[in-house]
Amino acid sequence: MRTELVSEPGDPTGPNEDFAAVALPAGGQGGTLVLLDGVTPPPTDYGCRHSVAWFSSRLGGTLTELSVSQRDSPLPDVLSQAISRTAEAHTQTCDLSHPRTPQATVVLARWSATAVEYLVLSDSALLFEAPDGSVTAVLDDRLSRLPRASLATAAIADSTVRNKEGGFWTAAADPSVAVRAVTGTVPREKVRALAALTDGATRWVERFREGDWGDCFTFIRKEGAGALVDRVRELERADVERRFLGPSKTHDDSSVVFAEL
Repeated sequence: MRTELVSEPGDPTGPNEDFAAVALPAGGQGGTLVLLDGVTPPPTDYGCRHSVAWFSSRLGGTLTELSVSQRDSPLPDVLSQAISRTAEAHTQTCDLSHPRTPQATVVLARWSATAVEYLVLSDSALLFEAPDGSVTAVLDDRLSRLPRASLATAAIADSTVRNKEGGFWTAAADPSVAVRAVTGTVPREKVRALAALTDGATRWVERFREGDWGDCFTFIRKEGAGALVDRVRELERADVERRFLGPSKTHDDSSVVFAEL
């Protein structure tokens, strides 16, 4: 198999809050893909002495280990355990009940000789390519379905839209959020390759409309994951009138993981 992983910070002077990993267990019978996008808090106290990058690394590393070592555990159980372990690592020093306690979006994919399991929580994307070249996007679109007024205030109105019924969900300190993820299983013979993208990379489709998800996958396969991130950066710099970006930050952490099975 072939894998490619690219992760670039939105601000080269600041930390990259994304986490990306591919693990190929001994025995050659499968693998695991993990992708997290840490949620940047506003520049105020958020109840935790640790950075979002610390949280993403801790949760991502635990997800990688558990998804490999507990291959019989369903992915929601793996995520639940990983959230619990990460919370235990700082519950004595931090206020994990704060709505802005460190948190992240999650993409998990795990494949064996017979099946590909997946889990998506919040607005990162997972793409599957079938043997005939068709592409299926697995998305958790609850954030995008919120009323525009709620989206505009999401950064400050966490108590009403973040990790609440009728809002959207991220991996923070509550392990029960794992059951909120979009999950499923695809027969192994129906998946030729897959790709995972944080929302800094999905801008190629969702903000700049360079193509659909199938076009995006074709671009990654032909040009490479790094080329997709580079193209997004070009488009961001060119959008001086903010026609596509609107009030969003000009550059976001951008990560792409590609695996050809």
